[in-house]
Amino acid sequence: MDNPFDLTGKTILVTGASSGIGKEAARIISLSGANVILTGRNNERLEEALSNLKGDGNLSISADLTKSDELSILVDQVPALDGVVFSAGITGHLPAKFIGNEDLSNFFDINYKAPVLLMSLLLRKKKINSKASLVFLSSIATKYPYFGGSLYGSTKAAIEAYSRVLAIELAPKGIRSNCISPSFVRTPMVEGAAETISKEVMEKFEKMMPLGFGEPNDVANAIVYLLSDASKWVTGSNMVLGG
Repeated sequence: MDNPFDLTGKTILVTGASSGIGKEAARIISLSGANVILTGRNNERLEEALSNLKGDGNLSISADLTKSDELSILVDQVPALDGVVFSAGITGHLPAKFIGNEDLSNFFDINYKAPVLLMSLLLRKKKINSKASLVFLSSIATKYPYFGGSLYGSTKAAIEAYSRVLAIELAPKGIRSNCISPSFVRTPMVEGAAETISKEVMEKFEKMMPLGFGEPNDVANAIVYLLSDASKWVTGSNMVLGG
């Protein structure tokens, strides 16, 4: 019997692949048989992530997705893709009264504008194969708001709306678009965010989750499901990983 989770023969692009969820997703995707193209801003960490992958058909391309010239170079270099995992992003805690124009630009440029423009360019350059799968990393913060999370939650809500529209527009080509919304996952990004709030608050968050905080591989396994033929009838959805 064929394994519907097998990704053999597929080529997958993973953004934000130099650390955290993106790095682990790339590793698990390679173990599932796919060729993986890693991209991120830190070339040294990207090469280290590349060395952890299985197979010989993998590639790393250093790029800052907020810069149009680097975005164009990345898209020109990638082959036709069977899937894209949009895991690059930033988080943080900032009370509404302290939000300035620079903060607004920083969050939306990285969490929303970069994946939208990357997707636009990939489509225009015909780099997305029919029946491909697109996976966007959202957050449970869109449904469970927290103090200081307005910018982060807003960018993730925006990407969810975008993904649903993309699912409709690309359905005639069999291309699927879905989101994954994890709660707290033990990654460098979340550990960095924890420095801006108290230990007591982080402990409160963990107690709210019956299964505790997640690990990067918990999210990576869900990503493989959405990339695989096992989810070929799933599009426009948002999978909550809440523990």
